[in-house]
Amino acid sequence: MPNLSRRGLLAGSAALLAVPATASTAGASSAVDRGPAAEKILPDDVRYQDLVQRGTNRRFVAAPDYARVIRSPRDAVDAVQEAVRANKRIAIRGGGHCFEDFVDHSDVEVLLDLSQYDEVTFDERQRAFSVGAGATLETVYKALFYGWGVTVPGGGCLGVGVGGHFSGGGYGPLSRRYGSVVDHLYGVEVVVVDARRRARLVLATRDNEHRDLWWAHTGGGGGNFGVVTRYLLRSAGARGADPAKLLPKAPASLLSTVTVYDWNTVTKPGFLRTLRNFFDFYERHNAPGSPYATLYSPFILTHKSAGGFLLSTQLDAGVPNAAQLLKDFNAAIVAGVSPAPQLIDQGEGPFLHRTMERSIAEAVSPTRGKYKAGYLRKGYTDTQLETIYRHLTDASYQGPETSLLFVPYGGQVNTVAPDATATAQRDVMMKMVMAASWQDPAQDAVHLEWLRTTYRDIYRDTGGVPAPNAINAGSYINYPDGDLADPEQNTSGVPWHTLYYLGNYPRLRRIRKTWDPGNIFRHRLSIEPAE
Repeated sequence: MPNLSRRGLLAGSAALLAVPATASTAGASSAVDRGPAAEKILPDDVRYQDLVQRGTNRRFVAAPDYARVIRSPRDAVDAVQEAVRANKRIAIRGGGHCFEDFVDHSDVEVLLDLSQYDEVTFDERQRAFSVGAGATLETVYKALFYGWGVTVPGGGCLGVGVGGHFSGGGYGPLSRRYGSVVDHLYGVEVVVVDARRRARLVLATRDNEHRDLWWAHTGGGGGNFGVVTRYLLRSAGARGADPAKLLPKAPASLLSTVTVYDWNTVTKPGFLRTLRNFFDFYERHNAPGSPYATLYSPFILTHKSAGGFLLSTQLDAGVPNAAQLLKDFNAAIVAGVSPAPQLIDQGEGPFLHRTMERSIAEAVSPTRGKYKAGYLRKGYTDTQLETIYRHLTDASYQGPETSLLFVPYGGQVNTVAPDATATAQRDVMMKMVMAASWQDPAQDAVHLEWLRTTYRDIYRDTGGVPAPNAINAGSYINYPDGDLADPEQNTSGVPWHTLYYLGNYPRLRRIRKTWDPGNIFRHRLSIEPAE
């Protein structure tokens, strides 16, 4: 199967069917600067437009006074200090995948771009892998695998930057076996600003005196506490100094299949039965250590105007009886469904090669978009499934690049206490992502209305949002949605911060007050400092 575009997987491309006050700096980085110091890049500089338009959502494009390309921790400290002295609003960009306007906002005056600070090395002093905050997931996966044969359970969109992905929780195809990325996060190096408006570099780890700042970056979201310059990766409980034993061992190879559904032949009963089969399967096989712990099968439901939808499946070929497990899964999904969809067996392939092949590639031309999400503790009700079918088959709406995506989750993720990290959702089985994507600004209202109406209807019984109950567990901060803070869109009485952080929000507020007392680092859904 050819690489899927980010727009294709998260927005349903029809082309898929072609197949403290004086913080200590002890232990902070002493990395050698890479290239010239971060100069100001002004609007008349040839580099300016490329930097300010790196975001993937063209609904938002900022016009900062200047940008700086950060190549070292020293660059970051100097750039933050200068902006703070001038009372300028700062935004930080890594991979450029923020779905909302946290970076590309009209109030932003200084853009700090970390994309060039992307080194992946082993830090012998910390006994951890050091990852520059500008690295993309592809860079990290290749460096870890080719260097030491290890990996992290990060996402399947290889162009995503680790800067926001890691700090927001981070998950991907291997999370059901190995947990969230933050379960392997040993430390963060962060530029913070104290009460006297002094910028300085702090190293916070899970076992040093700044553990609270480390904890805040295990799901608290990007852009809340400072500028992360690098991450330190070492699995919780890992011992010794051998790098090859400090992160999860990568699979040797993967089995994979693709199941293709043609909207021209899919009936309503078949659709509903398919989704019920899918949810029931993962409810039965969500226990940590399940034989299906390595099964990853994002279900990409596109709008009917796309022509069809698909189920993309992979499984570690090295687990006992792998071929039969995959066969049984595919049979369970189509049980009682007529006509049966087309099953394409892609066979077995080497881990990294197959991961690259099945990844979400970057779109050449970023589009306009809107995204919504929710955690599932169990499958949706029959009424909710019928709501999904009704909206995906609504002939009055044409959205071939609009989709609803179900991503398997849980398993090993659920073995961690909800307050052990800032990632509070530790009793779930799946994530849901809704996405609309389009090119023409004149179509903004049409697509936004369809997406918002569909989402509200799915969660009609809980105030239009995934308010926590037996089925829902809130939403995922790395899929930010400003509508959750809008009382017209969220009538549940549950505030947006509870949907994202559940019971961890008060602690995050206290940490924010300690480490960013001047409220320097903020955006539309930033954590409010404690009073």
